[in-house]
Order: sequence, then C-alpha cells, then structure tokens
Amino acid sequence: MVDAAEIEALKEKIHRLHIEHRDLDDVIMKLSQSSAQDELQLKRLKKKKLYLKDQITMLERQLTPDIPA
Repeated sequence: MVDAAEIEALKEKIHRLHIEHRDLDDVIMKLSQSSAQDELQLKRLKKKKLYLKDQITMLERQLTPDIPA
C-alpha cells in the first residue's frame, strides 16, 4: 500500500512532468513556426514529449487504486 508521503511525492513528480510537457509543447510550436526549423531537433523534442506523456500516465495509474473485478 502507498502511504501519504509517497502519494504526495508522486503528485509532485506528476506536476513537474506536466510543466515540462507544457514547456516542451511551447518550444515545439515555436520551432515549427520558425523559418529555420531543424527537422531532426523537432523530431527529438516530439519524441521526448511523448515519453513525458507516457511517464505521466504511468505515475497517474499508480495513484488510482485497483478495483477488484
């Protein structure tokens, strides 16, 4: 079972990842609108953004209690 301190730590980590995800989204948008865009960098940033989203989803699942079938 997860105690209150672990829950708060997970929530804090999720919050930080959401901020990083949002910031990365802004960078991607600005880079894609730039006339001198770097396609390789853009792909790497998008890949990192997807990785962050996967991490957020995984951590949020840890906060959801299992429901017996």
